[in-house]
Amino acid sequence: MERKQFELGDVVEMKKPHPCGTNEMEIIRMGMDIRIKCVGCKHSVLIPRLKFEKSLKKVLRRAENSAEQGGE
Repeated sequence: MERKQFELGDVVEMKKPHPCGTNEMEIIRMGMDIRIKCVGCKHSVLIPRLKFEKSLKKVLRRAENSAEQGGE
């Protein structure tokens, strides 16, 4: 199974929604743990990378800086 590709600043869709009702999260920190911020209520959560990869459904929007780097 191919690993999902995601980068810092991407907005991703999670399998389960946040308690505020939205399931869109923005990646704001990456490492062994990943910090994601809810797009709806701006609450941030730090979760282990493995758990994040399992609960990631798809990448909705790529980070703005990755589009700029691809055009150079």
